Amino acid sequence: MSRYDVCVLGSFMKDLVASADRRPLPGETLHGTGFAEFLGGKGVNQAIAAARMGARTAIVGTIGDDRYGEEFLDLLKADGVDTAWVVRHPELGTGVGLPLVLPDGSNSIIIVSRANSAITPADVEAAAGLLTSSAVLSVQLELPVEASRAALQLASTAGVTTILTPAPVGPVDPSLASFVDILVPNEVEAAALTGLDCDDESQVPAIAKRLAGEWDLRGCVITLGSRGAYVLDLVAGIEARVPAHRVATVDTVGAGDAFCGSLAASLAAGATLADAVRLANAAGALSTTVNGAAASAPDRSTAQALLDAQPFDQSPFPVGQPPP
Repeated sequence: MSRYDVCVLGSFMKDLVASADRRPLPGETLHGTGFAEFLGGKGVNQAIAAARMGARTAIVGTIGDDRYGEEFLDLLKADGVDTAWVVRHPELGTGVGLPLVLPDGSNSIIIVSRANSAITPADVEAAAGLLTSSAVLSVQLELPVEASRAALQLASTAGVTTILTPAPVGPVDPSLASFVDILVPNEVEAAALTGLDCDDESQVPAIAKRLAGEWDLRGCVITLGSRGAYVLDLVAGIEARVPAHRVATVDTVGAGDAFCGSLAASLAAGATLADAVRLANAAGALSTTVNGAAASAPDRSTAQALLDAQPFDQSPFPVGQPPP
């Protein structure tokens, strides 16, 4: 049996969140409507989301030797996430994120990596025992690519299911593809990777299949925000469109991470990819009803309750055939 259900290699970002009626124009100073501080970063968010879904979870990453770093350790331990493989950097501060949230809950984020940028393949090698004994490894692109590649390679070689969230959006090192089982881009990231438009609903299956072919994936999941998600499972030979849940959205920061953490936890528990996406879709929706990133991830029972309360026709259908 795996020592951990989910291992996350990822970033730590102290989010300093401003709210405003609109985005400022170049050179403009704009009065905001609110300010709040949250603990986030894609790695932390996904680890907490996985833990709240019942997964035995550990995280690998780098924080500063500062107040923000202490806050992260306290937060993660409170949710039962093992932080034994978190390195404290003596000089660089803990990473910070600067989200701007608009009245409709949409957001734009600037991140400053700081200590996150200091993680090395050697730090990853030090956690090799963890990486190779977990059921699922989840990785994003907020850390140096050399560290991400080292972790994915170690886990993939050991037969661990590997998930990559290709965020922040931008060029992706093609050498990562050999070690990724499941790719989980959002619509912006999927468009950047393929040059195809996810706004056209009819193009989404073709985009997923193109990514699956180019990356030699076992599965591809495209999250579509208010339109739900699309899942392509090449192992089972099925695909499914998963509609969005109806919730009162206040803040979309961390929604994708709640989705990915839940997805990893469900896969580690033995769920099929399609079933894992259904529950992750509910978790991601619920996270938008709470301000903040890590704090917004729901627990399994709450996500399952939403899924049960808003059942959709989400039946999978064979790859290459139209939905029934």
